[in-house]
Amino acid sequence: MFENLDIFKMSAAMARHAGQKQAVVSQNVANADTPGFVARDIPDFDKMYTNPNSTHQQRATRTRHLHGMVAGQPDAPMMKQPADGAPNGNQVSVETELLKSVQAKRQHDRAVAIYKSALNVLRATTK
Repeated sequence: MFENLDIFKMSAAMARHAGQKQAVVSQNVANADTPGFVARDIPDFDKMYTNPNSTHQQRATRTRHLHGMVAGQPDAPMMKQPADGAPNGNQVSVETELLKSVQAKRQHDRAVAIYKSALNVLRATTK
């Protein structure tokens, strides 16, 4: 009964997305001096969670559900982020990547807070 609660799946997906976002940001920063490197990004969590091609979307468990996705479809791919380039063709802005890193940390903290809150509610209801 309690093993398939969607709030836990959603918060875990949000934490995973924050980790993926942080990994992309770290790759961009690591290549900040690489000539011709184009900074990459992944879509925001809210866009991926509501994207019909996302595996993190709510699934239809009955044919009469209005919104749901087909199981087995992949997440949105990594995209190149448009930016002004340096003379050597590099398009990484360390300041922008720093802000994205902070956003990813906040998203991860939010996901953990949602998980803990839902767990506390579950504990309170089972006592």
